[in-house]
Amino acid sequence: MRRKKFIIGGVALVTLAGLTGGASASPRGTKPKPWEVRVALPAGQGNPMIANGVGVGHGVTTYTASGTGPAGSNTSAPAGTPERYIGFPGGNLPPGVTVTEAQGLNALEQLGANLEAVGLTPRDVISMRVYLANPPGEDSADFAGWNRAYRQFYANVDLTTHKVVKVPLGTAPPADPMYANRARPSRVALEVANLPVAGWLVEVEVVAAYR
Repeated sequence: MRRKKFIIGGVALVTLAGLTGGASASPRGTKPKPWEVRVALPAGQGNPMIANGVGVGHGVTTYTASGTGPAGSNTSAPAGTPERYIGFPGGNLPPGVTVTEAQGLNALEQLGANLEAVGLTPRDVISMRVYLANPPGEDSADFAGWNRAYRQFYANVDLTTHKVVKVPLGTAPPADPMYANRARPSRVALEVANLPVAGWLVEVEVVAAYR
């Protein structure tokens, strides 16, 4: 499998097709072709978490998913509590898994269903915005727990070796991810005072590109 890459100023530029097969790039300052999604990746990293940015040609059709949070799967927990939105059976967290991490996994599963309903998958996501609320009693949002959840669904295939990268769930030894995915969307994660649904600690919105 041939993979081309153009590096300028510490940034590797590849096309969306390049994340699933061969890749190409254009010199700095040129606009993406009408049908092109151009992903700017940190140079020298085979497994970056996110893209530096994404350029989209004017002929690319995109889908913007509204903010998606976790489903209230754990009916044994009181309504409006963070534990209500844990997707593990009975609300039982595996060792080291935080409530934010569990809600992140749940929210990303709901997001996958949202995308599937319009003919897309998490592999088509090019941009992501994440909102995190503080767990009760904590002074800050659980970014580490969120990032572990994120790696279960995104950025878990090495772009150099094309091999699936093992990732941790809580404090368990790294294992195969829940969903193997090369996609490196541009991403921002924000700590917010509260979210629209009582008990949510995570809300995610994405933009995905039709191929």
